[in-house]
Amino acid sequence: MNLLQISIAAMPFLLSLASRTSKAIAPCLLAGVFTVLLGDEPHRAVMAWCVGILIAAVAVRERLRAI
Repeated sequence: MNLLQISIAAMPFLLSLASRTSKAIAPCLLAGVFTVLLGDEPHRAVMAWCVGILIAAVAVRERLRAI
């Protein structure tokens, strides 16, 4: 995997850092790790990435809702 693919795989984790609580950080980190590990099987990697983005998006939405 090149640097661009790894940075895209880390996007759920980076997005979860903006959440209000730290509960979403660990699942998003795991989703990023699974995305990198499953990089040879694109369909599975995309599923892991989508789950991580979904978790991070909900966490950020809750932060924006509290403002």
